Amino acid sequence: MNDLVEELSQLEKNSMRRSLRVVEETQSARITLAGKSLMNFSSNNYLGLARHPRVVEAVQEVMQHWGAGATSSRLISGTSIIHRDLELALAAFVKKENALVFPAGYMANLAVVTSLAGPGDAIVMDRLCHASLVDAAHLSGARLFVFTHADAQDAEKALERTRSHRRRLLLTESLFSMNGDFAPLKNLLSLAHAHDAISIVDDAHALGVWDTEAPEADIVVGTLSKSLGSQGGFVAGSHELIDTLVNRARAFIFTTGLSPMCVAAAQAALSILQENTAPRARVQKLSSQLRDGLRRLGFDILGSESQIVPVLLGEAEEALRCANRLLEAGIFAPAIRPPTVHAHHCRIRFSITADHIEEDIDHLLKMLNTFPSPLRGRGSG
Repeated sequence: MNDLVEELSQLEKNSMRRSLRVVEETQSARITLAGKSLMNFSSNNYLGLARHPRVVEAVQEVMQHWGAGATSSRLISGTSIIHRDLELALAAFVKKENALVFPAGYMANLAVVTSLAGPGDAIVMDRLCHASLVDAAHLSGARLFVFTHADAQDAEKALERTRSHRRRLLLTESLFSMNGDFAPLKNLLSLAHAHDAISIVDDAHALGVWDTEAPEADIVVGTLSKSLGSQGGFVAGSHELIDTLVNRARAFIFTTGLSPMCVAAAQAALSILQENTAPRARVQKLSSQLRDGLRRLGFDILGSESQIVPVLLGEAEEALRCANRLLEAGIFAPAIRPPTVHAHHCRIRFSITADHIEEDIDHLLKMLNTFPSPLRGRGSG
């Protein structure tokens, strides 16, 4: 085990070693760490639904009827009527025939890609796709072609190189989780259709907050753990696709079903966001406020157009230094380092939620304005 000690030591030396932060309490847009209440800019609870009274009530009710866990894999006795109700609701929401829920969004991506692609097939994927899509592509055994981030022309070149392959998949996120920018979905989906490729869009970070062309894709992958404030993931598409996953997806077959509590929370949250557009509008407005303010201060925000607003800082040491400075000022926004992002592209990633208020954004911008000027001269993003 000495080699592990050495590897950890090297991570420490390179400012790459991580440790778990124990959260003592969360409330609205605040988080308590080590007894200190901090303004939280790290949450994916974009619409603030994780603690919505109707969501909490739904969880309490389902606990009484179904208990805490699904207690079995879905193909044995782990599929309940509430699983199917949620799946049908999700399918309708993203305009697909059917859907299948998983205990995690990561598993949903693994399931769909490895069930559809294998040796002799080709996968064409955006360079900045989530790790779950990258891992799924490698596990599938298919030939992988990576195109320049958000570049439809480069994607077309990659697709043209796949003509000799049996089946072709085009993978992208709709909203990229670390840059906060949107994929050129309209162009990408047209390319997929023209090259007879199956289009798969991971809509995790846009779902419920932004309208994208994701429903126009052959397959939509989503999460229950962000805008829906619950936990889990789903795949939506044709009836034949879902039947294929039930029969072939190892990430579905060999695991216990999604907890009834998560099902109930997601179902309630989905109903709320469809009834009330105010939280969504609030997130969009506050996000614009932060992006505009950061541009005025001279920060590079990497073309962000969403509630995910990164500030590019470069090296890991600088990102850690800035995160600690924010922490001292009562703001929690951790440094993002490799392997989450590429080397020399470390950053602070701010996430805006409906729980924030305008004064929170003003306070954050005021604090960032005290950062050294070299950090604020990297570009306007």
